[in-house]
Amino acid sequence: MTAELVRGQNHPLSQARLEIRISAGTPIVAVAALGDENGRIHGAEWVAHPGAPTQPGLEVPRQAAADHRLAVDLDAVPEAVHRVSVLLALPVGGTGPVRFGAVAAPFVAVTGLDGGEVASYTITGLEAESAVVALELYRRQGAWKVRAVGQGYAGGLAELLTDQHLSQAHQLAGSINDAVSQGLARSVQAPPPRTADGDRSRQTAAPALGQDQGGTAPQPGPVPPVSPYGGQPPGGPGQPAPQQPSYPGSAPDPDAVTQPSAPTAGGPIDYSHPRRQNAAPPPPPPTAPPAAPGQPAQPVAGDATGWSMEERLYNQVWGMFEDLARTTAAYRSAVDFAESRMDKELEQVLSDPRSRIGGQGDAAREAARARHTQLVAQAREALDRDLAQLAAEADVVEPALPPAYARWDNPAWHGYRVPMEIPMALRLGDLHLPEADRIRIPMLVRLPLERGLWIDSGAAGSSDGSFTDSHTMSRLAMETAVAHAARLLAVYPAGEFTVHVIDPAGSGAQPLAPLVQTGVLAAPPALGAAGVADVLGRLTQRVDLVQMAVRGGAADSLPPGFDTSQQLLIVNDFPHGFDDRAVNQLRYLADEGPAFGVHLMMVADREQSSGYGPLLDPLWRSLLRLTPVADDHLADPWVGHAWTYEPSLVPPGSQVLQRVLSQVATARTKFT
Repeated sequence: MTAELVRGQNHPLSQARLEIRISAGTPIVAVAALGDENGRIHGAEWVAHPGAPTQPGLEVPRQAAADHRLAVDLDAVPEAVHRVSVLLALPVGGTGPVRFGAVAAPFVAVTGLDGGEVASYTITGLEAESAVVALELYRRQGAWKVRAVGQGYAGGLAELLTDQHLSQAHQLAGSINDAVSQGLARSVQAPPPRTADGDRSRQTAAPALGQDQGGTAPQPGPVPPVSPYGGQPPGGPGQPAPQQPSYPGSAPDPDAVTQPSAPTAGGPIDYSHPRRQNAAPPPPPPTAPPAAPGQPAQPVAGDATGWSMEERLYNQVWGMFEDLARTTAAYRSAVDFAESRMDKELEQVLSDPRSRIGGQGDAAREAARARHTQLVAQAREALDRDLAQLAAEADVVEPALPPAYARWDNPAWHGYRVPMEIPMALRLGDLHLPEADRIRIPMLVRLPLERGLWIDSGAAGSSDGSFTDSHTMSRLAMETAVAHAARLLAVYPAGEFTVHVIDPAGSGAQPLAPLVQTGVLAAPPALGAAGVADVLGRLTQRVDLVQMAVRGGAADSLPPGFDTSQQLLIVNDFPHGFDDRAVNQLRYLADEGPAFGVHLMMVADREQSSGYGPLLDPLWRSLLRLTPVADDHLADPWVGHAWTYEPSLVPPGSQVLQRVLSQVATARTKFT
């Protein structure tokens, strides 16, 4: 039975290998610190954090997350350690909340490797604090216990670590914040928070916020799988489900249904999606036709909540993304659990001299392997069931997507007309996981863009093991940038989106031809150092003017004829043609531009700018890195899988790009 702790209460621990689950409803940083019998942390090497995620007996996630899973092995911590403290903090320097009083109360649970909760604690009473000691595991007379602490600090991690007697507290807090900011820069943009006029998002659970780019997703500890469609986990009836928060950055909704009830064992999958509903939903979405007895309901496009079909499809795509992330995480965790259980059983067999040899030992080993195979098969069965449902949903959603969400080969583009309104979001490509290679989830980002884009032209191997040379990568990167720019031009109303291009050496002339020949650019691509200085100067001045007008409350005082449209700057071959002044202007546009209508799209190889050293690190972190070839560098905002990203490119030989851009140019002429 789970012990629900209150502040200051303790509970004995009967297991050494544990998992600590944290649900906060908004991205937070999780840190675990080792302390001696007096609670003193002897140095930075006694702290597991996103920059150094493993310490003896500890493993923490690599970046901020709405949900966390920390792995703890009390038998593996050093003898000098008498206390393991779990520390939580809000990320600094971002756009998220800055105090715990503005978010839902964090929930912390200590579980065994089988997923069963030992103790839980909801941290209430926080207001101005931005860091908190959630709980601590401590050794007393040879036995371990857990204590609910809930001690908050308004001064953040630095103040918290200082209070834990760490001499280099400020330096360590700074390194943790740097590691977190790098991780956040590599995550897929999370869904927006709910607005005051109702819940416009699909109500689903929201585990963690991605792992470091290019690495493997951390697996701090196994838990039995939980199906996002409400299916029974392989562990059998009665397995506890984890605490489920709402979307990152959103306030708790007491009327929202956040977890469907599990069907009876062997029953059909319930496709009614109760998590997509709310006490006061918008007009009802389409409903699926009645299902045959014993069969799941057939999926339909637009069955998420929303005030329009476009919004319902957007929420449905994000729900599919989350469901695939969670069901895959459950499968991987179940496999880890099966392997951990087999290892433990084999270790017990080998530890007994009487069973090392002879038939008894062979039988025990064979039984352990058989149980492992059975658990993995059960997990795979649950995964295949959920993947089949998701694949059926993807098959009906993809053809129904509007042009802004659709691939270039979608028939929606054949009937394209220049829109009168800006869409909610834009498709930048597809995402998929190795366990579900057939299912492609559209990668949608909200409009207007909140972050610039970086199309990485550096030579690298793709996800299929092939290698692309630097010259080919540069060409593919520019073609990808042109496809993204054309899509942005196509989804904005006439005259509301303007594209500038800096191509100092003229190396992107061929890929840029569709933009140049159709006349949709504001001016011909800028060449040489003089062109770089001219374009950057004008856009920097534009940001300054709009910034002063907005902050001064005098938006109507802009000069006559001022272009109020959204601006996109495509930069090719950086840093060629850039002097120090131009580099500083580019950094300024990356930092301040998005808030005032100027967006950046870099086509660059980071290695070519390595001579600037760490000066440009904030620039790269502020941009969303995309690749012109399939690559598994992006992370989801829930459980941190490494997703394979494929750009949305025009099919070879297709004329759809020229037709769309020609209509944009014609509409722009009529508009002006």
